[in-house]
Amino acid sequence: MSLSALWVFAAWVTVRDGVNLLFVNTLDSVVGPSDPLLVELQAERRMTVTMLASGRLQPAELKAQRARTDKERAVVIEKALSGSVRRAGTDEMDERLDTMVELLRELDRDRRAVDAGAVNRGEAIDAYSDVIESIFHMYEATTSLDDHEFTQDLRGQILTNRTWELLSKEDATIAGVLASGQVGPADQAEIAQIIGARRLNFERALVDLETSDAQAWREMRANPHLRAVRGQEDALLMGPRKGYRPRIGAQEWQAAAQPALATMRQTIQDAGDRLVDRATPIAAGVVLRLALAGGLGLLAVIASIIVSITTARALVRQLERLRNAALELAEQRLPGVVERLGHGEKVDVAAEAPPLQFGSDEIGQVGRAFNVVQETAIRTAVEQAELRRGIRDVLLSLARRTQTLVHRQLTMLDTMERRRDIETKELEELFRLDHLATRMRRNAENLIVLSGALPARGWRNPVPMVDVVRAAVGEVEDYTRVTVLPFGPIGLAGRAVGDVTHLLAELIENAVSFSPPDTVVQVGGHLVGNGFAIDIEDRGLGMTDEKLTEINQRIADPPDFNLQSSVQLGLFVVSKLAERYGLQVMLKRSAYGGTTAVVVIPSELIVEQPDDRRVPAQRPAAKGAVTTPNGLEVRQPAGVAAATAAPAAPAAGPALVAVP
Repeated sequence: MSLSALWVFAAWVTVRDGVNLLFVNTLDSVVGPSDPLLVELQAERRMTVTMLASGRLQPAELKAQRARTDKERAVVIEKALSGSVRRAGTDEMDERLDTMVELLRELDRDRRAVDAGAVNRGEAIDAYSDVIESIFHMYEATTSLDDHEFTQDLRGQILTNRTWELLSKEDATIAGVLASGQVGPADQAEIAQIIGARRLNFERALVDLETSDAQAWREMRANPHLRAVRGQEDALLMGPRKGYRPRIGAQEWQAAAQPALATMRQTIQDAGDRLVDRATPIAAGVVLRLALAGGLGLLAVIASIIVSITTARALVRQLERLRNAALELAEQRLPGVVERLGHGEKVDVAAEAPPLQFGSDEIGQVGRAFNVVQETAIRTAVEQAELRRGIRDVLLSLARRTQTLVHRQLTMLDTMERRRDIETKELEELFRLDHLATRMRRNAENLIVLSGALPARGWRNPVPMVDVVRAAVGEVEDYTRVTVLPFGPIGLAGRAVGDVTHLLAELIENAVSFSPPDTVVQVGGHLVGNGFAIDIEDRGLGMTDEKLTEINQRIADPPDFNLQSSVQLGLFVVSKLAERYGLQVMLKRSAYGGTTAVVVIPSELIVEQPDDRRVPAQRPAAKGAVTTPNGLEVRQPAGVAAATAAPAAPAAGPALVAVP
């Protein structure tokens, strides 16, 4: 690459002149058509001025001249806007081309002003001269070449061309004055000014022309028509005869000026052709230097490329194999192994990580190291998957055993609570044991959820929503602080009763745990557009917006469980249960300063029930009965009921109805 950069620099130094000449050749596509346009513009200018001066409009002749001008103008505008000219020109050239095109398009506006008689001779001359001057400005932008001598000759050629335009402008001015039939002081001053400007620029152009094109210089000096024009100018400079009458007539002036303009134009065009011919050997010299300087360098670059390709091919091939193997491991094999392990499949490390052969050189040593890395990575993934599966199995085994024992314990407690010969004090203690066992069952079900299995509890028939909520409250330690608001005749599908009860219990327990002990937690529900919403509102200190956003994100998109998730185990259980049934769980700020948990149960899990199955939110225990924390009313023997004036302490909380 370094050798290529050096060669490019050397080649550019030699080719730069040729590129400039190529650009000049491209720009000639717009410069060439502009010469006929100059002739037509000058003719239209002279005709317009003479008609304005004489007051005798000849619309047919002027219309024909304008048509010829428009024909040449369209060609120049098209060339000036072409992409090749824009690419070849500099920024300055682009600006001058834009100015020229704009003035050429505004020529129609100037013509309308002439036809309406809104301009005088001087304004008409200035309008056409501005358009012609923009073309000469475009010529000057083509002289920025690196060949100093050629550029100098080109500038001299453009300056000589300007003297031709000055003579044409002088012709239009004097023709307009002569057509009016009288020469005033202002006309005399204008004639003197334009004659002086032309003669000064003509002499300066001849100085440059003498060194650049001697033949053109001699033709200009020996041109008899120019000498005739000079004689006519001298007569005009002497002033008018008899007051305001010019010394020469319009026909005399035209007979001298028109041949002079024609011979000057021919001389300038011949000089331009000779200048183009001079550019040919310059381009040939550039090509020769490019062939010598750039060709040898190009051969060296090609030889370097061939050597690099032949000597480095084996190295590149080995690196490509190593790269492809690494990409395959990172993007395909390792993720595939992890996914299969997540599905519980068995993976053979030797089959998934076959060793690759890379040779015995340094790249081969890197390849052998890569073989060790990929084998270790896959083996580690297998071991981690087996470890996680073992942990889940242990959790599930412990949870099932604990759940079995708790179910047996609850059954025995229920049997003992229903005995008629039990004492009130003993019944109260049995109720407390029943409550503790219910909470133990929920903790055991937490382990089942973490292991990915389904709890054993299930219902075939729908259960009233108020019973589901009360059952969840019964699984909370400080259930006496929970207030259950009235629910409508809404039921929950039996397949979701156990998990929804578990989810609500986790949220209610969080609300009770993170609020002051002298406050209450309210649980209410109402139908919404996409299901049934249950609100759990506490009166605690609440959480920051950042913490609420984090928890809601964790619930909406639960991550895979790992041992680091034990800090927020309840939220993880809530997220898994919500994901299982498509529930929407969101925490937000409460109007009381605490936190409100909103659980939206989808419509497919909601069952409408008759009003006669509706259960009041709160009701006192029946006479002679004691209400357990999990919502079971147990009727006491008559003697016990008569001896007890009020229910036991646990019955002070909300009365709960047993779930079937």
